[in-house]
Amino acid sequence: QVSLVESGGGLVQPGGSLRLSCAASISIFSAYTVAWYRQAPGKQRELVARITSGGMTNFADSVKGRFTISRDNAKKTVVLPMNSLKPEDTAVYYCYARMSTRDYWGQGTQVTVSS
Repeated sequence: QVSLVESGGGLVQPGGSLRLSCAASISIFSAYTVAWYRQAPGKQRELVARITSGGMTNFADSVKGRFTISRDNAKKTVVLPMNSLKPEDTAVYYCYARMSTRDYWGQGTQVTVSS
């Protein structure tokens, strides 16, 4: 059974850091593009960062220079280190994996940035 499990969310003060992790149980994980999305209350889900099977990355303008993304295909994990967090980064963060017509979502992890 395929699953994506996010971890690492929590409450942090503005300016702080968190490191989200997505653990996948997907065969041929290395062939998947993996992304992090987030959804704040009352807002649409938006792309935060993405990493392709070849390691190319792209980021939402709002997180460039603060967030990074990397993958470990052997461990089937993708991590999202988040620095200089702002209150507007508060959202549920979801891991998403896609290869051709196959795609999967995780259940999400809450990130709250507040003093």
